[in-house]
Amino acid sequence: MSEALFLSKAFANSMRHSKIVPFFYRATGTFDKEDITITTLVTSNRFQVFARLVERYSGPISVTIHVKNATDHVHALLDSLHTLYISSPKMAINVDVHLVIDTFDRQFNTWRNIARFFARTDFVMMLDIDFYPCTDFRTAIRSSEAVMQKLRTGEAAFVVPAFEYPEYADGTDGSRFPRSKAALVPLVRAGKIGMFHASWAPGHGSTDYDRYYAAPPGEVYKVTDYQSAYEPYVVFKKDGPPWCDERFVGYGGNKAACLFEMYLSGITYYVLADHFLIHQNHVYEESARRTERKYNRKIYSDFKEEACIR
Repeated sequence: MSEALFLSKAFANSMRHSKIVPFFYRATGTFDKEDITITTLVTSNRFQVFARLVERYSGPISVTIHVKNATDHVHALLDSLHTLYISSPKMAINVDVHLVIDTFDRQFNTWRNIARFFARTDFVMMLDIDFYPCTDFRTAIRSSEAVMQKLRTGEAAFVVPAFEYPEYADGTDGSRFPRSKAALVPLVRAGKIGMFHASWAPGHGSTDYDRYYAAPPGEVYKVTDYQSAYEPYVVFKKDGPPWCDERFVGYGGNKAACLFEMYLSGITYYVLADHFLIHQNHVYEESARRTERKYNRKIYSDFKEEACIR
């Protein structure tokens, strides 16, 4: 079987025609099977943000990069990508790069699935590129036999709570973000930082931020108030949990759909109460977001009903 035929079946629900190029760059590092690979997706305007993630995480990363299928764009992007990839030893050691070449923007769930599919460790973290890992959750998870045992079963996913600065300028420089919960909580109490997308409580509210703030060091607690819009950033077993539904294109509902099917499959969510991520503020494409969310709300409503009766 040819690679192209295999990949066309593996991602059969994505928009066609797309050319997938796995391991366009392959990391030179050797990864322990029980390490945690960050799986993410990047467009060319976020390369510098991605570079910061690589330097901060210092572990395996599997990234899908979208390339618009236009001659000038392909050459320009590949030149920029090459410059990025050789810019840091950590990039070459830790990062596997997979390309998707087509004319379709924002196939987020297809791109997520590709990054996860080609990850080379048993555990992955599905992370959006604009989030900065402020604490070393990777070491904490791997050092806890209780957490690792749950991960190995494929029946648990571990939430790293997400925060953002309401003042745009405060949230643009990751080097100034707090590095411990002890430094984070006073900022929360002062109103300088809070839950990510606090205006849309269903997105992250099930994490129970009040319990998070009060939790003693080392606590890992169960999410007890799950609802279908919940879309945290989670560490889970690569093989076994459902894949992201690829009918979602653009903003709205795409990541929640991934987490919803995982929940229906029997996965329990737990919160790592010592750890957190912070969103690096950037300008959104508001016009596209409004339109895409409108259509994805309709798709998500049908999707939830369908997923429940499968």
